[in-house]
Amino acid sequence: MKPLAAAILAAGESRRMGRPKALVSFEGRTFAEHLLAATGHSRIGLVRVVLGSNAETIGGELKLSPDTIVVNENWRQGQLSSIQSAIRSLPPGATAGVVLCPVDHPLITLRLVSQLIAEFDTGKAQIVLPTHNGRRGHPVIFHTSLYDELLTASPDVGARQVVWAHPDQVAEVPTEEAGVILNLNDEETLKKAPGGSV
Repeated sequence: MKPLAAAILAAGESRRMGRPKALVSFEGRTFAEHLLAATGHSRIGLVRVVLGSNAETIGGELKLSPDTIVVNENWRQGQLSSIQSAIRSLPPGATAGVVLCPVDHPLITLRLVSQLIAEFDTGKAQIVLPTHNGRRGHPVIFHTSLYDELLTASPDVGARQVVWAHPDQVAEVPTEEAGVILNLNDEETLKKAPGGSV
């Protein structure tokens, strides 16, 4: 069975947060470290941290191996460009799919990722995503057969275009983890996040 890849999408400017979100600390770990821990599953064989704005600063702080870091020179074009950078960095034909983890959704657990992977490995769906109280969230797993569609999707719509194009290939995994829909993109939201002080 081919391994999965995990892509932590951290290329944005973080204007609302006022500092790189990948380096924001929550309960003793940075957002990026939370996501690296959550994707530490045995099925995930390749990890990519996609950087753009402040790439040198973030890369230096996180002390990641060079093959883990992908620099998206087109980060101003939005999140889809980071997804595309991650996919292009993967060895052709080497992965079964990719787990997409936006850096501003760091409050997910390895247990949740394990549930998503277990659903993906049933082979019943090409797209697997979590839901909380009926709302779809992150991370999302895309099957390798959808890479080309992700690479050619409209920047205005993003990866949702591929999800919408395959409604019969989407598996939803209900979870009690509110982190799947909690977008920590500013200081105020961070202060209200469950789990204690910043």
